[in-house]
Amino acid sequence: MQEQDDLITRARAWLAEDPDQETADELAALIEAGDTAELADRFSGTLQFGTAGLRGELGAGPMRMNRSVVIRAAAGLAAYLKAEGHVGGLVVVGYDARYKSADFARDTAAVMTGAGLRAAVLPRPLPTPVLAFAIRHLGAVAGVEVTASHNPPRDNGYKVYLGDGSQIVSPADTKIAAEIDRVETLASVPRPDSGWEDLGDEVLRAYLERTDAVLTPGSARGVRTVYTAMHGVGKDVVLAAFARHGFPEPVLVAEQAEPDPAFPTVAFPNPEEPGAMDLAFAKAAEVQPDIVIANDPDADRCAVAVPTADGGWRMLRGDEVGALLAAHLVHKGARGVFAESIVSSSLLGRIAEAAGVGYEETLTGFKWIARVDGLRYGYEEALGYCVDPEGVRDKDGVTAALLVAELASELKEQGRTLTDLLDDLAMAHGLHHTDQLSVRVEDLSIIADAMAALRAEPPASLAGLRVVSAEDLNQGTATLPPTDGLRYYLEGDYKARVICRPSGTEPKLKCYLEVVVPVAEASDLAPARVRGQEVLDAVKKDLSAAMGL
Repeated sequence: MQEQDDLITRARAWLAEDPDQETADELAALIEAGDTAELADRFSGTLQFGTAGLRGELGAGPMRMNRSVVIRAAAGLAAYLKAEGHVGGLVVVGYDARYKSADFARDTAAVMTGAGLRAAVLPRPLPTPVLAFAIRHLGAVAGVEVTASHNPPRDNGYKVYLGDGSQIVSPADTKIAAEIDRVETLASVPRPDSGWEDLGDEVLRAYLERTDAVLTPGSARGVRTVYTAMHGVGKDVVLAAFARHGFPEPVLVAEQAEPDPAFPTVAFPNPEEPGAMDLAFAKAAEVQPDIVIANDPDADRCAVAVPTADGGWRMLRGDEVGALLAAHLVHKGARGVFAESIVSSSLLGRIAEAAGVGYEETLTGFKWIARVDGLRYGYEEALGYCVDPEGVRDKDGVTAALLVAELASELKEQGRTLTDLLDDLAMAHGLHHTDQLSVRVEDLSIIADAMAALRAEPPASLAGLRVVSAEDLNQGTATLPPTDGLRYYLEGDYKARVICRPSGTEPKLKCYLEVVVPVAEASDLAPARVRGQEVLDAVKKDLSAAMGL
């Protein structure tokens, strides 16, 4: 009874401060109904601020995304920036079109202004890479993007960048979290009604001008495209970028073209999820383009689909697009370091080695990839590509789409396709076949239990292949700092590799699988793909059993 009384007391204290009538009414109704189970869930702790910033379900209480949580986060960030010597520095704020995003952006600007910093807010919901660009373009000391990227409609998030234009990493995240914990009451956080700058379109114009650096002057521009914004904010910027560079105007998937926080046509607004591309493929069947391009809702990711021999469409894996863009950049004479995360295909390393360019492997996430010294190109298998690190030190689904369109246009002029180039890469370096075992959970303890099971009893073999190397990445390696993950290498000619880790942004356990099948000639490609998938299917089955799933 004492615990219930304490829970109600904490809920009422939170309610008394809540600046948002909607969440205040929601919480008052829970208190009135005596719904202690729901209240316990919302008050079991606080959303943890980490290297992904904040991300969670919208609603009242400290374990949900709401204005109270965002105001505290903004106050913590402001205190951190001032402690680092940035009093009076500029903080740029961007936001997507999700529920509450505009409110969270305004609250952030107010808190920064009240703390003695300067704040500037982008003029409307825009792609995340525009915010990442704006930080360096405007000389800001930090940036905030209010977005939950491709999470379900009920979620929102809060992504923080520092003045170099890349996402925060440790120790900045722990220092900001400590400052957030010092915020005792919302009343102690000054929030003026004005004083920040509402930006116009000048930053967007500068971003579009910067995209000139991505393409080769005079290159082919003839590819015909179907495009979907996945109910997000990418459409207008992508259309402007394609028009600027002389590509044919993409044919839009009308049902998904405009921002809609309900994401009514998809179960999850992520091009990788089953069914998410169905409307785009239907439009492609109607208009017969050369390629299909999709962004996720905040347009920092780019998906590509290609026609198949049977008249259908196939979405390329992120690793395939990553390799295609790398090969294209090599062809264009790019120098510098090509980087990827440990969960991405090893093909990039082989392309870089053959081209004589640098190569580096990082932990998962663009917060690490963007920090590679001398970075020229970085990618991650989850559809993220950084093709112009001098302009945007983060993944950018708009410039990636431009570079894909240029590559497809050049191949089209030669009577070839993206699929033909993938075949060339397989012939040169072996067929790098990748797949993923991804388990979405409601109860996060399932993920912890599965990882614990693997650590307690590592598999001796998978798919009949002996595990010859097992690394617990919690311990770190000679080149990587510690992270919650496990990596296995399997015996045999296929150079099979498995990496298991909890997702940093979604309630998912992810296992990344790769086999490399030797290919001597073109006739070997089809059987190599069949054999590669057979091995990966068997690995999935054995891995699921080892994790108790």
